[in-house]
Amino acid sequence: MNGAKPSKSARKREQLALQSLGDKLIPLELSELEKIPLDEPLFEAIVRAREIKSRGALRRQRQLIGKLMREADAASIQSSLDALGRQDRLAKATFREAESWRDRLCAEGTSVATEFAQRTGRDSTNIEKLLLELNAAKGDSVKRGIRRRIFREVHRLLATERGCKEK
Repeated sequence: MNGAKPSKSARKREQLALQSLGDKLIPLELSELEKIPLDEPLFEAIVRAREIKSRGALRRQRQLIGKLMREADAASIQSSLDALGRQDRLAKATFREAESWRDRLCAEGTSVATEFAQRTGRDSTNIEKLLLELNAAKGDSVKRGIRRRIFREVHRLLATERGCKEK
């Protein structure tokens, strides 16, 4: 019975797994979808699913996506999704690190700017100028604006160092 076809339950599990994989594609942005190797009918079905508001219609569209997934290369789609997930985690980690550096820079000053420059291997003169502006600022709203500019500069430097997209 080695050459026998899979049972109905096994086929159903496989189809549900493909539909679940297709469901993960629906919330992605168009730019991310274009990076995934999808054939045209599957791509169009996913884009259409994003526009559907009716619950029943969306359920049927998800079933169609699952059916179209049977013809697609699920392994390459899954690996592309995994790569997007890694990129997303890297962007979040970069964001958190930029917040941490901003807080340290605003609290401790130019000594941390020198440490940041050594850590990243980048020029920190813009950050030092912003820190001088922060120390000279009078109002809270002005200081918040300068803190935001410090964060943007730190995030830009960290993102270019890591090769991830900036927010």
